[in-house]
Amino acid sequence: MKNIFPKLILAATSILIVGFIIKTLPSPNTAEAVGTNISSSAGKYWAWNDVVGWINFYDTQSIIVGPYGLTGYASSSFGEVSLDCNTTPIGNICGTSNYQVLNDGNGNLSGWGWNDQAGWISFCGGQNTSACPGTVGYEVLVSAGTGIFTGWAWNDLVGWISFNCSNVPGSCTTSQYDVETTWVATSTSGFLESTTYDTGIAGGAQINSVLWKGSQPAGTSVGFQFAGSNSSSGPWIYTGPSGTNSYYTVGPSISLPVDYALHNNQRYFRYKVQLVSDQAQRNTPRVDDVIVNWSP
Repeated sequence: MKNIFPKLILAATSILIVGFIIKTLPSPNTAEAVGTNISSSAGKYWAWNDVVGWINFYDTQSIIVGPYGLTGYASSSFGEVSLDCNTTPIGNICGTSNYQVLNDGNGNLSGWGWNDQAGWISFCGGQNTSACPGTVGYEVLVSAGTGIFTGWAWNDLVGWISFNCSNVPGSCTTSQYDVETTWVATSTSGFLESTTYDTGIAGGAQINSVLWKGSQPAGTSVGFQFAGSNSSSGPWIYTGPSGTNSYYTVGPSISLPVDYALHNNQRYFRYKVQLVSDQAQRNTPRVDDVIVNWSP
């Protein structure tokens, strides 16, 4: 059987998922949406400090937890607790004071909030960096799977701020509280569909394998689906090894056989590429070339 190896080069030399650039990677001081993604359920939007008392993360309906940081402000008996300089109660003050509570994409918070009476509020410490000062280890965490806050923040005037009653053993039996958000750490995917390729075989061709070249950072993935037709206009039903909801996944520069029973006896074909980020949405694969092996 004669093998033909057409090299199918994607239209863009370097393909990044557009959604990552436009939506998922906002400026650290840009609010993601109007409103809040903090839970409105009773007891699910409170933090506690022994001096200030309750700090309400829902009342202002301004707080957004995102993969790069928190925006908006909470309310308390000491006044608002601002989580970033762009969305304070008086607007954008980043020109005079540039700060934000940061998220590493996996729910590990760092950086600073601000209160006019108490001053700076640190959301992590112990790393002796500008975002995590000093040598005493503490941190506010957002569960990557549930969106539940745990841990402590610190202020030099009022002391520790607790985000979950479980921080102190036994305290949940007398006062059950935490802060919860609908945000969870998750990967993001994007898609690219090829143009239509004509094998020139009137009786149809067999797709044998696919290979792609590019880069694949840890935690990311690249997948392929194929669609065939005897008409250059389709219809195009993309399938993977187990049907329309599955993808052929393989690392770069590795030839992957495709299911002969699914992709044969059709003159024209197209492919769809799925690119999936890592869970923190910090890295995305890049596809430079796609090589499809087919034969009559």
